[in-house]
Amino acid sequence: MTSQQDLLDTLALVGKALGNGHRLALLERLAQSDAAVEVLADTSGLTVANTSQHLQHLRRAGLVTATRSGKQMIYRLTDARTLTLIELMRQIAYTNLAEMERLVGQLFADDNADEALDPVSRDMLLQGLKTGSLALLDVRPADEFQAGHLPDAINIPIDQLEQMFNLLPKDREIVAYCRGPYCALSHEAVKRLREKGFRVRRFAEGYPEWKAAGLPVM
Repeated sequence: MTSQQDLLDTLALVGKALGNGHRLALLERLAQSDAAVEVLADTSGLTVANTSQHLQHLRRAGLVTATRSGKQMIYRLTDARTLTLIELMRQIAYTNLAEMERLVGQLFADDNADEALDPVSRDMLLQGLKTGSLALLDVRPADEFQAGHLPDAINIPIDQLEQMFNLLPKDREIVAYCRGPYCALSHEAVKRLREKGFRVRRFAEGYPEWKAAGLPVM
C-alpha cells in the first residue's frame, strides 16, 4: 500500500535533481531554447559525458525530456514552472543565506560601486519600452536569440560586441540582458559599452523570467 512516505520520497527526487549547481546551469540554458548535449556541454564547460550524466538525473526527475534528431539527442524543459521553482530557491537563498548575499555582492561588485550601474527592473523596462526611451541589447548566442527574445531587441553576442558598436544607438539608454539574474554576459557588456561612452545598464532578470511572466516575446 502506498504511504505518505512513498509520496514524499518521490517528491524528493525533484529536490535531489536540483541539488547540483551544474544541473541548475543546464536548466537555465534549456530555458533559452532546446539544445543538443554537445551544445549544453559547450555552454556549461563540462565534458559531453558529464553533461549527459547530469541530464539523466534531470530526466529521471521529470524536469527535462529528450527526443532524437538524427544522431543527436535534443533536450528541452518539461515544464516552464521549473523556472518558478528555481526563482523561489533563489529568493529563499538570498533572504536566508548570508553566503548567497556575499557571493551576489562579489559577482556584481561594480554595480555596488557605481549607482549608475544599478540594474533595470521589469517595471522600469516595460515603461522604457512603452515610451521608446530604452533600447534592448540581447548578448546571448545567436541560436538562443533566434529561439526567442524580447521585442525589438538587437542581438550582438558578447564575443562580437567589439566589432558591432556601430549598430547600437547613442541617443537612448541601452539595457543589456542575457540568460537570467546571475548571467555575467550582460554585466560584461555593460562594462565594455560604458568604456566606449554608451549609456547602458543591465536588466535585473533575463529572457526566461520575462517569458515566464507572460510578457511579449518574439
